[in-house]
Amino acid sequence: MLKSLQIRNYVLIDSLDIEFPEGLIIISGQTGAGKSILLGALSLLLGSKADSSVIGGEADSCVVEAVFGVPETDSVLRSILEENDVEAEDGELIIRRVVNRSGRSRSFINDSPVNIQLLQSIASRLVDIHSQHQTLLLSDKVFQLSMLDHFAGDEELLEEFANSYRSFKAHEKEYSEVTSKLDRLKGESEYLRARWQRLEDARLQEGEIESLEVEQRQLANAEEIKENLGGVEEMFNPSDPNSEAMPLSSVLKEAQRMLEKVAKFVPEAASLAERIDSARTELDDILEDVSAINSRTELSQERLEAVDERLSLLYDLMKGYSASSVTELIAKRDALSESLFDSTALESRKAELEAMMETERKSLEGISHRLHEARSKVSAPFSKAITESVRSLEMDYAVFSVELSEAPMSSSGSDVVRFLFSASGTAPVDVAKCASGGEMSRLMLCLKAMMAKFVSMPTLIFDEIDTGVSGSVADKMGRMICSMGKDMQVFAITHLPQVAAKGSAHYVVEKEYDVLGKATTSVRQINGHDRVMEIARMLSGSSITSAAVENAKELLSI
Repeated sequence: MLKSLQIRNYVLIDSLDIEFPEGLIIISGQTGAGKSILLGALSLLLGSKADSSVIGGEADSCVVEAVFGVPETDSVLRSILEENDVEAEDGELIIRRVVNRSGRSRSFINDSPVNIQLLQSIASRLVDIHSQHQTLLLSDKVFQLSMLDHFAGDEELLEEFANSYRSFKAHEKEYSEVTSKLDRLKGESEYLRARWQRLEDARLQEGEIESLEVEQRQLANAEEIKENLGGVEEMFNPSDPNSEAMPLSSVLKEAQRMLEKVAKFVPEAASLAERIDSARTELDDILEDVSAINSRTELSQERLEAVDERLSLLYDLMKGYSASSVTELIAKRDALSESLFDSTALESRKAELEAMMETERKSLEGISHRLHEARSKVSAPFSKAITESVRSLEMDYAVFSVELSEAPMSSSGSDVVRFLFSASGTAPVDVAKCASGGEMSRLMLCLKAMMAKFVSMPTLIFDEIDTGVSGSVADKMGRMICSMGKDMQVFAITHLPQVAAKGSAHYVVEKEYDVLGKATTSVRQINGHDRVMEIARMLSGSSITSAAVENAKELLSI
C-alpha cells in the first residue's frame, strides 16, 4: 500500500507531505484544482516519461518520493527484489525520482540508484492506475488474455509455458546464429583457407623478426666486424714473427714476475701481482670470446640475401594481415584455423539444437493445450460473472462473453481472446466497437473488481472512472469500489458525491493564490464538518444550499 507521499516543486505543488491509511481513499476537488497534477506526480514516481516542464517555479529540480508497504503474499515482487539485490527494510520500499532542468531523471529505491526499467517493473506490482481513458485496454488482446488467466488461476501453468517458451526461443536464436555462421563459413572457406595457408607456409616463429634483424645487421657489416675483431686478436697475439711487439699476455706475465721479485721488499707489490694475475685470466677469457665471435662471423652474400628475403616476407605478411608483430600473425593464423575447422563443431551443435527444439516444441504444444483447456473451462463462468456484475450497474440487458481462438504461439500460449459486449441484449460485438464511455467505464470497473480478487495488487487508483454515469449508477459503482477497498487500498478521484461519501478517508485538492497571483496546489485530509461541506459542494456546486448539506449528511450517514 501507499503509506506516504512527498512532492517538491512539481508543477503547482511547491511542497506536499501526506500520509495515507488503508481502505477506500477519496480525492476530490473543484475542476482545475490540481487533481491531475497529483496523479501526474505519482505517475512520474512510477516510471512515466520525465520532462523538465514539470519543474515548478524557479527550482532547479523536482522530487517525488513515496513509501510503499510490500505485501508478503506477492511472490513475483519478492522475486524481482531478490534478483536485483533490493531489500524491503521493515517491509517497506522508499521510491524517489528526481528530474532536473535538462529533463534528465534519476530514480532511487531505498536510496540506491536504479534504472527506469527496474523502477517500472517494481512499481507495476505496487500500484495500478486506472484512468477514464484506460478503457482502451479493453481492446488490448494481452490485457484480455491476462484477465481470463487471472480468473482461471493458471498462473503456474502460464509461468511453466513462459519459461519453456523462453528456452525454446533462445535455442531458436542460437540455431539461427549457428546456421548463419555455417553458411558464411561455406561461402568464405576458399578465401579463408588461402589466407590460412599463406601463414601456415610461412612457418612463423615467436621473436623471429628481432633475431633476423640482428643477423641482417651483422651480415651487412661482416667485413668491418671481422676487421676489428681481428685487430683485437692481433693486439693480444701478434702474428708477424718479425714484430718487436710482445703478446699482451707475455707483457703482463713479465710485469707479474717483476712485482713478485720486489714483493719481499715492498709488501704492496704482492697484491698488485695478484691483481695482474686476475687481469690475465680475464683477458684470456675476452680473447677467447673475441676469437669465437670472429670465427662465426660469416662473409656470406647468400645468407644475407636469404635473411633479407625472409624479413621482406614477414613485413609483407604483417602489412597484409594488419599485424604489428609475428605474435599477432600467429594469433591470426590460429584464428583462421579455428574458423576453418570449426564447421564440424558447428554442424554438431546445429544437430543438437534441432533435437532440443523438437523436444521443446512438443512440450510447448502439450502445455499450450493444457492452457487452452483451462481457459476454455472458465470462459463461460467468467463471462457469466462479468455479465452479472455489469447488470448490477443498471445495464439490465448487458451481455458479456469471451471468444477463444487459436493463434500463432507466443509467450502466453497459442490462444487469442476477444471480449464481446452488448449493453442492449443484442448479439455482443467486439468491445472496441462499443461507443458509450459510460458503458465502457462500468465494464472496466467490473473487470478491475474481478481482477482485484485474484491479483496481489496492494494499491488501486481510479481516476474519474465514474465519468458519464448517472447518480444511481454512481452510487452502485461507489459501493463496488468501496467493496474493493475492504481487501486492498483503493484511491478514487471523483466528482460524484455518491462515490465520495463511501470513502474511509477523504482528501481535498485545492488551488490557492498568493498576493502576487501565483497559484499553488495543496492537498489536505478533511473530516467532520469540512467533509460534509465538501460533499455538499459536490452535490450543489459553488453555491452550497442547506438541502445539499442535509443530503451530504445523509450520504455520510451522519
